[in-house]
Amino acid sequence: MKRLHVHVSVEDLAQSIGFYARLFAAEPTITKPDYAKWMLEDPRVNFAISTRGGATGLDHLGIQVETQNELQEVYGRLQRADRPVLEEGATTCCYARSEKSWIADPQGLSWETFLTSGESTVYGDSVDLGPIRTKAETAQGACCAPRPELAAEGAAVGSESR
Repeated sequence: MKRLHVHVSVEDLAQSIGFYARLFAAEPTITKPDYAKWMLEDPRVNFAISTRGGATGLDHLGIQVETQNELQEVYGRLQRADRPVLEEGATTCCYARSEKSWIADPQGLSWETFLTSGESTVYGDSVDLGPIRTKAETAQGACCAPRPELAAEGAAVGSESR
């Protein structure tokens, strides 16, 4: 069975662990000095936070699978998505050994598909996702960068709803 993966970059890990532990009513499954992960069943999600990202906020999304057959099925979907695919293969990332590939949606938001095969004592290396992004997406920077033109509009909307 597949599981949605969400990775958020945070500024203060301890504060964020406290917040998400209360939100999910569960302690993290894995806690490291720079990383924490919850393997939730309801909703079925692999939710991770770390201090390793360049900017705080949504880092990437993903689809975690449990079998090699599911991984091949999802890889097939990536190939049909009409976007560049970065096949990372066997790697160590997020204190786990995995086989993974990456794709970016039309807005430049990174998605990983992966099968975890075991734990690791090290965080691992970050992959260069530049090859899966267009020049325009790379120039935009982070997927969730603030848009100044919406700031005033958002502030007005937010104050009306309070």
